[in-house]
Amino acid sequence: MTSRFRHVALIGKYQASGARAQADARDGVMEGIGAFLESQGCTVFVERSSCEDTDAPPHPRYQALSVEEIGQRCDLGLVVGGDGTMLGIGRQLACYGIPLIGINRGRLGFITDIPLDNYQATLIPMLAGEYEEDHRSLMHAQVIRDEAVVFDALAMNDVVVNRGATSGMVEMRVSVGRHFVANQRADGLIIASPTGSTAYALSAGGPLLHPAVPGWVMVPIAPHTLSNRPVLLPDADEIVIELVSGRDASANFDMQSLASLAIGDRVVVRRSDFRVRFLHPRGWSYFDTLRKKLHWNEGGS
Repeated sequence: MTSRFRHVALIGKYQASGARAQADARDGVMEGIGAFLESQGCTVFVERSSCEDTDAPPHPRYQALSVEEIGQRCDLGLVVGGDGTMLGIGRQLACYGIPLIGINRGRLGFITDIPLDNYQATLIPMLAGEYEEDHRSLMHAQVIRDEAVVFDALAMNDVVVNRGATSGMVEMRVSVGRHFVANQRADGLIIASPTGSTAYALSAGGPLLHPAVPGWVMVPIAPHTLSNRPVLLPDADEIVIELVSGRDASANFDMQSLASLAIGDRVVVRRSDFRVRFLHPRGWSYFDTLRKKLHWNEGGS
């Protein structure tokens, strides 16, 4: 088969600066995937920050591109790593509409779902056009202080308001679609997309939300009132979280960027105009992913 994707960006996160043998093993994986892509007729590029994360010189075989250059020149991104790697690059490339395929080197792999040990057999038909396409919504969040935007970020998983590490509960005034909901006292509050419903929101007691549902989940973290339960919200509504009281509070965006909050700050969450495009093997199902990653149907009699 010949690949329908001519220019492919190979994106991998070189995380720890451990033993040289471990670094060599990581390089070998990336080299092997790059050689495989070339054998399928693809011109391979690497993402520049992946190279800069190591002490090695620029890649001797593949041209390194910035994220912006990848968006302008490539027609596919192949992400090698865990879900955190995919979250980071997915937010940056969403505005370019480039599809992404994830090869899982992490633990769970809800959105990087192709096993590393079987990637060639899986990728050959996908590169030839045999795949399922899956679009995921993004959240656009801003921190507003004295009517000025002091922080602006995209999130694919969630926006989380948290109390300080050594402080008590925070109190938050929450509005949805310009309607007052409640003043909530809790350790924090999670606003999660369907993608993020399997992340922090799930561990805090939130429901799973299918990616096709145009909604968000609002989940309190250790609420003061036990009747304060998770709520499913339409993603067309703007959500405003105003910090009423609480010391050292912060807002996290996909747990990859952080903004410190002062009393009176408002965290405003809206649906982004951009979506992330994921490609999965033919026959892929969201329920297959849940069944596998959450170990459903296991351990029963």
